[in-house]
Amino acid sequence: MAVTTMQARIPHPIRRLRTAAPRRGYRPVERPVVTVETRVREAGGPEDSAHYTCSCGMVFQASVSASVACPHCGVQQDW
Repeated sequence: MAVTTMQARIPHPIRRLRTAAPRRGYRPVERPVVTVETRVREAGGPEDSAHYTCSCGMVFQASVSASVACPHCGVQQDW
């Protein structure tokens, strides 16, 4: 069995697009700069929650605050 090599006869379209000159009057679309901060703000801001452990043994998740009370016994948690 003989090994033969083949060549592509049709040029790849991406190569042709990269070497083509820009059209007259062509302006590239200006895209806004997207940063992590803008993505978080558009999503509604960060979700500030933390896990707390109470002295009664209850482990719970609550929003971050200076005064968090245990939902089981009502004791204020230190931050």
